[in-house]
Amino acid sequence: MGVTEDLADGLARDVMAAMDEMGNDRFYMEVGKMLGTVSPSMEEAFMTAMRVRLAERRGRDFLDRKLAALRKAPKGD
Repeated sequence: MGVTEDLADGLARDVMAAMDEMGNDRFYMEVGKMLGTVSPSMEEAFMTAMRVRLAERRGRDFLDRKLAALRKAPKGD
């Protein structure tokens, strides 16, 4: 990755942690809007990093729920 993408991804990681702590799952939108006022390139890289990280989180949650349900299901003989 380039510098912009590296910085944006690091910020995305920190914003996700802040969102969890704040209980505000839309906080990244505020950060993205603020970034857009100073650097549209950084805003784009940040929003891409956030979308990918949020998708991975949702995908992992889906996987965990499916596996938990499978493991709880009675096993047939």
